Amino acid sequence: MQLLDYRMALHKKKLNVKTINYHIVAIRAFLKFIVKNDIDCMSPDKLELAKTAPREVSYLDEQDIEKILSAPNEYTKSGIQQARDSAILQFLYGTGLRVTELIMLQKKDIKLDSNQFSVVGKWSKLRSVFATKHAITALKSYLQLRTDNSPYLFMTLSKNKIGEHLSRNSIEDIVKKYARLAGIHKKVSPHTLRHSFATALIRKGADIRAVQTLLGHASITTTQIYTHVDDKHLQKVHDLLDE
Repeated sequence: MQLLDYRMALHKKKLNVKTINYHIVAIRAFLKFIVKNDIDCMSPDKLELAKTAPREVSYLDEQDIEKILSAPNEYTKSGIQQARDSAILQFLYGTGLRVTELIMLQKKDIKLDSNQFSVVGKWSKLRSVFATKHAITALKSYLQLRTDNSPYLFMTLSKNKIGEHLSRNSIEDIVKKYARLAGIHKKVSPHTLRHSFATALIRKGADIRAVQTLLGHASITTTQIYTHVDDKHLQKVHDLLDE
């Protein structure tokens, strides 16, 4: 009864369902601890999470991907900045990396004669990552212009922070900047490029388990959101019969 009152109190605070579920998960973890220590209490399994709305996936189609990937070469004059930004966009889309994984990459992590490298992702898990030919080519062009001793692959060009890796906010600003310059009106973030990477693979017939591994998802249910995106695409194709 107290747990029900607590849940109702959270609703009265007008917290969203996802936030309320975080509270419930914490309580379930505590109950599991109590049960593990042989203390009589309510079963954690009886405390159910509220249903949440299906997760919306924002991604770019092939035309918009081409626009944003070519934007640095069209709109940025500075050689080193143009090369760096181009490599960043190519890597975000061509590898499916998370922003936190991208900014921590070091030059020693990448072998330019190979499109495969390793990153330490969420939960400190090591996984193999593969880059497209375009991403490797863009990276080579960028590194040829580097004259610094910074170990980081993508570093800031700010004079007072030269040599430091770019921040998460900086990467987000770079992506938003080129999306705007490319004339893409929808909201675009680094994660949009990661979504676009996964969606493109699914549409080209990639096995969902393989996509899960490439993205570094712990659960296949997280990756399955991209199959629903493809279902919508297939529906549009099928609707052509009614035209």
